[in-house]
Amino acid sequence: MDRAQKAESIETLKGVFAGAGAVVVTHNLGLTVAEMEDLRGRLRKEAGTFKVIKNRLALKALEAADGSDYHGLFKGPVGIAYADDAVTAAKVTADFAKGNERFVVLGGFMGDKVLDAKGVETLSKLPSLDQIRASLLGLLNAPATKIAGVVQAPASQLARVFSAYAAKDAA
Repeated sequence: MDRAQKAESIETLKGVFAGAGAVVVTHNLGLTVAEMEDLRGRLRKEAGTFKVIKNRLALKALEAADGSDYHGLFKGPVGIAYADDAVTAAKVTADFAKGNERFVVLGGFMGDKVLDAKGVETLSKLPSLDQIRASLLGLLNAPATKIAGVVQAPASQLARVFSAYAAKDAA
């Protein structure tokens, strides 16, 4: 990789780190191609991405000072998982790590906040943005449904009374 390619990779990583809700850093030593494709497919379904990156380029993209918390994450064969939603990458990687002992979640970061492995696990247990939106819509929809039921109730009771009188007269 020449200097121009390195500079381009650093700029790409800067864009990834700035645009992602959260970035999960993992060790992926010993994974087969099929397992990597499985992980990438799971992330793709949730609008996420997984990339194997060079540690030095990632640290330059983060503009991490020597001895910063980022240096503890970027050691060995490292891959990053990221998505626009802060919870998505954490959920998918934590789920994948449970089924594969060769895949280890090291930690991650959200903006300038560095998370350890337990922090990523906690993040993975939070509801995703879509789940929060669905619950809010349900909460907003519930009063309207109740109002419609209350407004409709007198009319249905009146219809039952008329039906009972009609049945009585027919008998």
